[in-house]
Amino acid sequence: MNWETYIKEYQVYLKIERGLSKNTVENYSYDIERLLLFLDSNKISISPLKISESELQQFIYKVSSEVNARSQARIISGLKSFFSFLIFEDYRDDNPLALIESPRTSRKLPDTLSVDEIDALIAAIDLSSNEGERNRAMLETLYGCGLRVSELVELKISDLFFEEGFIKVTGKGNKQRFVPVSELSQKYIGFYKDGIRTHLKIKKGAEDTLFLNRRGGQLTRAMIFTIIKDLSVKIELTKKISPHTFRHSFATHLLENGADLKSIQLMLGHESITTTEIYVHLDRKFLKEVVNNYHPRKS
Repeated sequence: MNWETYIKEYQVYLKIERGLSKNTVENYSYDIERLLLFLDSNKISISPLKISESELQQFIYKVSSEVNARSQARIISGLKSFFSFLIFEDYRDDNPLALIESPRTSRKLPDTLSVDEIDALIAAIDLSSNEGERNRAMLETLYGCGLRVSELVELKISDLFFEEGFIKVTGKGNKQRFVPVSELSQKYIGFYKDGIRTHLKIKKGAEDTLFLNRRGGQLTRAMIFTIIKDLSVKIELTKKISPHTFRHSFATHLLENGADLKSIQLMLGHESITTTEIYVHLDRKFLKEVVNNYHPRKS
């Protein structure tokens, strides 16, 4: 089999067995395609079963001159995953990247918004249009439930359990979790769902999708980015923000107000609490207060 055949098998594995999204599968595949371009340009003819640490080290050296340390680490991680798959399928006995270390990268702290900035963004929404009511409901849900943008656009009417005070969220790898939804978010979702959405001509396949575009179809991730960018320009916000900024702000504000990391982890849908721990670094003053308030040796 050639590289293309192994790559296709790997893509199926990522999608079916690991449950990764289309975008994630494409990112993993891009790392391998970059390696293939390097091999081709250097006239190195070798199969994925025979390629060794030597050829891969040459490739990594070339990449290191083109991208930053973070991107280099991501490429190495992606290739390690591919060769681990080949081992898993008994195509290879070893991972040629096992001894190649990723460069050390500084941990980038996420941007956050203050409560006042979030209030200002939502207040800037033009509620005279149908899209305005929808946008207010979406931003309240993003911030109020700490959703990823993909989770927001995929949210279904059948995922709303308002009587119990929860929404069902389908996250990465199709893993589902229940997240508390505030009365305020419920109110604005209700305004949109019952007052605006019911008057749309809904496209086939989008009947259960909560947030729709003006043509009655599912919104794209890019549209959510555009809505937020336009609002930030409108209020002259100097921070560079995205839909994910609302998710970071959700976690940070919970932490600052006394929520424990384990609870935040469950609401965000992080598989590992180490991912959630990044929020601890945002407010060292908060950590000092935790010790002063709760440690038995505080004085």
